[in-house]
Amino acid sequence: MVLDKVNSPDDLKGLTLEELQALAEEIRSEIIRVTAQNGGHLASSLGAVELVLALHRVFQSPKDRILFDVGHQAYAHKLITGRKDRFHTLRQEGGLSGFTKVSESEHDAITAGHASTSLAHALGMVLARDLAKEDYHVVAVIGDGALTGGMALAALNKIGELGKRMLIILNDNEMSISENVGALNKYFKELQIRKWVQDAEKLGRSILEHISPKLFGLVDRAKEAAKLILHQENPFYAWGIRYIGPVDGHDLKGLIHILEHLKELDGPTLLHVVTRKGKGYKVAEADPIYWHGPSGFDPLRPEKVSKGYTWSQAFGDAVTELAYLEPRLFVLTPAMREGSGLVRYSVEHPDRYLDVGICEDVAVTTAAGMALRGLKPIVAIYSTFLQRAYDQVIHDVAIEALPVIFAIDRAGVVGADGATHHGVFDIAYLRTIPNLQIAAPKDALELRAMLKKALEIGGPIAIRYPRDNVERAPEGAWPEIPWGRWEVLKEGTEAYILAFGKTLKYALEAASDDPRIGVVNARFLKPLDREMLRALARYRLLTVEDHQRMGGFGSAVLEALNEMGLKPQVKVLGLPDRFLEHGSIPSLHRQAGIDAEGIRKALAEMGVPPTYERA
Repeated sequence: MVLDKVNSPDDLKGLTLEELQALAEEIRSEIIRVTAQNGGHLASSLGAVELVLALHRVFQSPKDRILFDVGHQAYAHKLITGRKDRFHTLRQEGGLSGFTKVSESEHDAITAGHASTSLAHALGMVLARDLAKEDYHVVAVIGDGALTGGMALAALNKIGELGKRMLIILNDNEMSISENVGALNKYFKELQIRKWVQDAEKLGRSILEHISPKLFGLVDRAKEAAKLILHQENPFYAWGIRYIGPVDGHDLKGLIHILEHLKELDGPTLLHVVTRKGKGYKVAEADPIYWHGPSGFDPLRPEKVSKGYTWSQAFGDAVTELAYLEPRLFVLTPAMREGSGLVRYSVEHPDRYLDVGICEDVAVTTAAGMALRGLKPIVAIYSTFLQRAYDQVIHDVAIEALPVIFAIDRAGVVGADGATHHGVFDIAYLRTIPNLQIAAPKDALELRAMLKKALEIGGPIAIRYPRDNVERAPEGAWPEIPWGRWEVLKEGTEAYILAFGKTLKYALEAASDDPRIGVVNARFLKPLDREMLRALARYRLLTVEDHQRMGGFGSAVLEALNEMGLKPQVKVLGLPDRFLEHGSIPSLHRQAGIDAEGIRKALAEMGVPPTYERA
């Protein structure tokens, strides 16, 4: 196998074209094999294999810096940069990250899990290079989905203004996770159906062998007299960035040829590469949305596997039904229709649904605009992605107490995606904001109740729920719950566990069959149920949450007790003050001591040991 010969990018230099092409297929097979076992970003990585090989053939990593936006497409990069022997540990606890990670390899130029950051990173590297008078190339690979992000577009503006030497590879597969949206995406689609583009694809390699002098001539003529023509075919003209393409992203010979020429150009250059997401694996090519990140499958007989009924689906079903009851309801998502459970909603209520692309800040401020004109918007967003719109939550929503609901998915530890995706900061960064309320339902039925009540009472409200399965709630059921009030699920005589969100199931398990220990579903963090907290202050109190211990639910309880002048024995369980790596959710919870066993241990330390030995 050719892959056996490749231990570093340098080993690509001596391979023939035929060997490189064979290597591409071997890499695809290995990506399919490992993601079938471990899950992972399959379709995007399959689509970028030839592009990755061409980049490493032409450029000299790690001296030259190759940046992968998000990192979804970097599995081939990992395989040829000294990590093939550990590739089977991908996304496993103690194994390789599913994204690029600076601390993992010198060949990983950036640590990335969120989209649209590569261009700003690249600009910073170029400025550092030139200030130090060093000589190396900086290449940023960004997908057409990530290019919709405001951060990427703002970086392009500065890149064009400064005119520094760098290469941007636009990996155009018409996809991010959901279908791409926006004017720039429409432009690329239109560009691909023009006759001259189709002719270039038909001629393929023979065109690419002669394309460089023609392109350089075009640039020369543009400088003199043909700027208008260039402007018509170059969406990046206004930024002052040289645009070349589109070219076939699966033509290894052509890619290598054109990259060899482009590396000699001065100033910023963008190469538009057209790839097929899922390339080489028919099911992934046919359905790149599902196969973007499958959890596991049989590689010989790949089939869609039901993951059970999830919190995301519970949310999607609830808002779909609510939209029939409330005509002013409007749902927005930043490019996460499938992940947020909104496929059904987008079909049944297309006129009250908006995907803004990978632009979390735009989603929040657009929702604010809607609220200012009488609508009742719900922003469906992952906890980790809401971090990118913190300013907008404060300035555009909370200051005027606008009736925007934040449906915060993936709240808490999320598992194999690791540090960049754990939703473990939202309580701390939201609870300090005036006017904003925070809640966490114990089940799908309570989620429905909270959503309906939030629409009625208005004001910014954040409802957080985990990445997990949940029992389906009856359709049409809208129970009433007293807003801001906790719920005692089990009475106790010596201690109470105050559990917020997902950890409630651990609390119930830890307290089962022990009459001394009570359990409270502390479903409202802001407002906190001070009346019940005061009543419980005569007992030992243990708070537990799937969130950073610092600044979270437990901190809020301690602050409230202090303000009320109450001093019960209190212990706070939460996640430690460090970034958690990837691993299974139960394992990460166990390590943090917030599972049932961790709760029992904490109770024992408080003087309430188990009454019998547990298996």
